[in-house]
Formats: sequence, C-alpha cells, structure tokens
Amino acid sequence: MKTFLLSILTLVCISCNTPQKKENTTNSEAVIQIEPVPHLDLAQANRLASLPLACINTEFPNKLNQTLGGEGDLKTPSVLHPAFYGCFDWHSSVHGHWSLVSLLKRFPNLNDADHIKERLLANISAENILTEVAYFDNKHNSSFERTYGWAWLLKLAEELHTWSDPVARTLEQNLQPLTDLIVEKYLEFLPKLNYPIRVGEHPNTAFGLSFAWDYASEVGNEKLMDAIRARALFFYKNDTACPLGWEPGGYDFLSPCLEEAALMKRVLPEADFETWVHDFLPQLADKNFVLAVGEVSDRSDGKLVHLDGVNFSRAWSLYKIAENMPKYAHLKNVANAHINYSLPNIVGDSYEGGHWLGSFAIYALSSIHSD
Repeated sequence: MKTFLLSILTLVCISCNTPQKKENTTNSEAVIQIEPVPHLDLAQANRLASLPLACINTEFPNKLNQTLGGEGDLKTPSVLHPAFYGCFDWHSSVHGHWSLVSLLKRFPNLNDADHIKERLLANISAENILTEVAYFDNKHNSSFERTYGWAWLLKLAEELHTWSDPVARTLEQNLQPLTDLIVEKYLEFLPKLNYPIRVGEHPNTAFGLSFAWDYASEVGNEKLMDAIRARALFFYKNDTACPLGWEPGGYDFLSPCLEEAALMKRVLPEADFETWVHDFLPQLADKNFVLAVGEVSDRSDGKLVHLDGVNFSRAWSLYKIAENMPKYAHLKNVANAHINYSLPNIVGDSYEGGHWLGSFAIYALSSIHSD
C-alpha cells in the first residue's frame, strides 16, 4: 500500500512540474485566411436578376399571413396585393422589386432592361398601390408586415428616390401613398414598443429601424430620424457583452448582435459608437477575430435555408460597422467569407431560397466599400 501511495505522489509531482499545453481560448494566434473580395459586376447582376424575375409575377405557392375579418376577405393573392403578390409572400415580393430597381440603377445595360421596366411599371401602378394601401387600412391587418415588410418597402422607396431614370420618377410617385402610410405607421408604433424584439427573423427591431433610418436619411425626413434615434438609444444604449457565440439560431437569417451594432453605427456619432461597440462586442476589435459561417444542411427546407440569409446579413452588418473605421477594417474579410460561402448556391437552387435570397445577396454585395 505504501508503495502504491508513493507511486501516486510521484506521478502528481511529475504532472505538476511538466509544462502543460495551453488551451487556445483566443484568436491571437489564429491563421486568418484572406478571402477573395466578391464583386457585383454585370454578369453577376444578370445572374441575380433572374431570381426576382422568376417570381414577382408568380402567384403560387403563396403565404398570405392574412387575418380574415369575414368570408369576403377570402381572395386570391393578386386581388389582395396586385402590386406585391408574387415571390411566395408580400415582403419577398417587395424586396424582389427592390432588387430589380437596384440592379437597373447600377447596371443600365442589364439584360432585358426595357422589359424589366415594363414589369415594374405594370406592378407598381398608381391603382395597384392604392389597393395595397386599402389592405393596410383594414382594421384586421393594420399591423401587417410589421416591421420587416415595412422596412423593405422603405428600402424600395429609397432606391427609387436615388435612381435618376425617368421611370423611377413615375414609380416613386405611384408608390408614394404606401410609402407615406408606412412612415406614419413607424411613427405611431415606435413610441408604443417598450422592449426591442431581438430575434434573428422577421420582427427584429434593429433591422427594421436600420432600413427605415436609411430611407429617412436619404429623403431628409427629420421626424422619422428623430423617432428612430430616440428609440434606438432607449432600447440599446446601455447594452453590453452581446452573446455573439449563441448565434446563429437554427432558423436565423439576421444576426441580433450585428444588426444592433449596425443600427447604432447609423445613429451614434463615430466616437460614441466606438465606445459603445467596445463594450457591446469587444471581440470585434481583435484583428484575428473569426466568425464561422452559418452552414446550410438542406436548401430545399424553407427554414433551414434561412442560414444563407444570415450569412448575407452578417456581411452587410460587418461592412457597416467597418465603414470609415480603420480599426475594424479586418471585419471586411469576415464579411467576404460569409458572402463567398452562400453566393454560389442561391441561383438554380430551390424556390424555398430563390424567392428571397437574391435580394439579400444584392444588398450584401452593394454594401461593400473600399475606404
């Protein structure tokens, strides 16, 4: 027994005096792979345009998300939403139209540009938009698409406002009644929202405020900007240590942490934002920061394919955070890795992703900046 105890003590002593391999708990020694910078050129634009072109006038399948007030409300999607009935659901149709406007604005020589303009004019007609407004005026659907679809509607309005083509002036004028209604809905809703919605899907408050801010900033709507800034500060100013490691959730297409940071980048002065983001996501300042992409196991599953979306939305948020901030320039490489993972997979794949992912890819690619 004494011999056995002596042997155990000897092993313990040896163990205590043997250098142990230190576990790498940081990224300080990581080898960072430099990712190719993705580009939105004419060829890529034509490839991505094929997605909304294939769905903006495709009525079925369709997810209406409608509240029925009576039998008379049972109508086909194209009757209820003559402007935005395609692409499976209303918000996807809205940002499908945004995609085409965005691509035409950047690439006037896009394939079939004249035909695309005709389709935009046919869908976003003055008559159709008034029918869309009437749908929102129905008491049973007054909160329809709050705030995800609202945000994309304002993004479409912003894109039309900044497009110099004469067709854009007609489309902007036709859309204006719905644009004005959505602005009113934001102004009415925001003071009532006591707590932010931090999920990684449609209701995410930070995403909805970011796109609304972009519109308000572009058109000079100070009232909307003030409302957004006030609510963003109320919700997020004191946030610290966001649990980025918990992301993504299995169905996420938005990053709660990064969307919030991208919103605060918009509403805070640069020096204040740098202080805030240091407390909120301190790991972003590490030049060896890495973030694994969201991996998609089945692109024919409408929920699982959301993770391609989280890759694109993470990218646009990271680009926004890095904008004009050399200290965070390394985040662009992380963003590039996310785009490069999902971009090759969205054209020619299933309708579950194809009806909406093109818009996410286009917005991510359009967010790349070289400062």
